[in-house]
Amino acid sequence: MKSVGAFSGLGVLCVAASVVLYGLLHVLPPSAGLDWTSRTISQYALLSNGWVFDVATLLLAAGSVAVVVALRRAGLVRRGATVALLLWVVGLVGVVWFEKHNWASGPSLSGDVHRAASLVAFLSLPAGALLAAAPWLRDTAARLVALGGVVSLLCFSPILWALVSESWTGVRWWRAIPLGGVERALGLAEVATILLLAWWAASSARAARSSPRRPS
Repeated sequence: MKSVGAFSGLGVLCVAASVVLYGLLHVLPPSAGLDWTSRTISQYALLSNGWVFDVATLLLAAGSVAVVVALRRAGLVRRGATVALLLWVVGLVGVVWFEKHNWASGPSLSGDVHRAASLVAFLSLPAGALLAAAPWLRDTAARLVALGGVVSLLCFSPILWALVSESWTGVRWWRAIPLGGVERALGLAEVATILLLAWWAASSARAARSSPRRPS
């Protein structure tokens, strides 16, 4: 069970480092000049300091893998939840590997794959959190993980509404909402969910260590 705490701690460290780097993109030039309410986070990847975005996203992916390992070693997640959480990781790596559309030069296949990878990531994490927590809802930590999944889905709902309503409003979905702000709220909710998953794994391991052993 000691390895559970080690992997949880590593995951938290990587995720925290990624959050710091994302934060720096908002205050350091040239990325500080972007309108965060309308421009998506991955827009930073097209700038001269775009490597910061790439490193931050890969750190988030690495931290998420460490958290999944901790959850598996703690015996908290089954196959469905594990697959969903690993799809979140795959989506994050895909977001880095395939750059978003650079509309200065027009749409691209890379941009299409980037958008699909973003969708996979955004939806897989809350799905994984809910699947993981479902069998353990008597546990306070599991209920908080489930809450993180629900909040993440709620943060995604404006994007879904914008997509669906475009057919009768005529307003393009990325203009119907403050897309950058919505995406950042979603990102924060999903980072919080990963941290809750790490805390759940670590607290479960501590509880297992402290429980009295039955006499043989």
